[in-house]
Amino acid sequence: MLKVLTLTRRRVLVSLVALGGLTVGSGLSASASPASHGPRDAVQRSLDSLVSVDNFPGALASVRQADGRVRNYTAGVGNLKTEEKMPVSSRIRIASNTKMFTATVVLQLVGEGKVELDEPIETYLPGLVRGAGGIDGRQITVRQLLQQTSGLLDYDDEVYADFVNSLQTYHEPHDLLRIAFAKAPQSRPGERFGYANTNYILAGLLVQKITGRPVGEQITERIIEPLRLRHTYWPADGDTAIRGIHPRGYFPGVEGNDPIDITRSEPSGGWAAGALIGSTSDINVFLAGLLGGKLLKPAELAEMKKTVDAPGFDTVGGSRYGLGIATFNLSCGGFAWTHGGVAPGYVTYVGVAPSGRAASIAVNSMISEISAVEHLEQSLDTALCR
Repeated sequence: MLKVLTLTRRRVLVSLVALGGLTVGSGLSASASPASHGPRDAVQRSLDSLVSVDNFPGALASVRQADGRVRNYTAGVGNLKTEEKMPVSSRIRIASNTKMFTATVVLQLVGEGKVELDEPIETYLPGLVRGAGGIDGRQITVRQLLQQTSGLLDYDDEVYADFVNSLQTYHEPHDLLRIAFAKAPQSRPGERFGYANTNYILAGLLVQKITGRPVGEQITERIIEPLRLRHTYWPADGDTAIRGIHPRGYFPGVEGNDPIDITRSEPSGGWAAGALIGSTSDINVFLAGLLGGKLLKPAELAEMKKTVDAPGFDTVGGSRYGLGIATFNLSCGGFAWTHGGVAPGYVTYVGVAPSGRAASIAVNSMISEISAVEHLEQSLDTALCR
């Protein structure tokens, strides 16, 4: 049985593929190709290396300067079967970057006086959060959900146990919670950081309860449309495809087998924690708009930036997690605000530096070697620092 071991302590649910305990990656092959935009600079070389060294089929990046100037890069192929080059203006599954959008909507509701960060989630979703080991929504605050300090465990090990064969299964949010609540918590509420998609399923239900509207609609009306994110959208129930131009997404080959095309997959397993589809350039516009004060009032943006230690969130160490965003230490000094994520077939690393420069890196295969995690982080650092 194919299994995905989710390393939640390794940079936002980075998935290390394994079979019988052996790391794999032997089915991926693609030659690096020069970017269709821009010179062969350090960012381009880093993408070429992700293809030639780490065996990703393809890679793409978008770098946005503080003044709005954009440079896009590609390497490798977007389709292993046809060997078509990685398209520049591509949509991908942006996975846990969705958490930044969900947290932003919750904080907008805080600014509107409809939600209190330090109020128990029980106030808004009475009787829902109950489970093994004393799980009790009366003891877990909204802040702790967004901050990943609720102590709740994740549901993904069960949902994606038979990974490839589970990608077409539809999941209701309450079904995901039942799985998570069947497990005793990893810690007491507020005790320590513990990354879990479960927290953001609850945040999505909170948005729906307060607004009376679907969370995807709220994200669209409050964020996507005001920022004019033309390549970002919330997929409809049962919509397993990616609309518009996009690379194929792959599960790495195992024991000499070819990679598996998993481009079509059911997004409901991520929902408010990871369902969004978008582009690297749109993510940069979102990051610049969020940190530039276009989406949140100063008080709520300040709350978002209040962080706790987040051990293991990246391989470098020293990361801290706020309300849906985290810090990423830069080699050029200081830190960027970041998130990132892994969806079936795609991995994204994103950040915005103090200078206002934003960058997003994406590859169209899941990770098969832990060294690739470090190289993706280095690629993001290069894009933000050079």
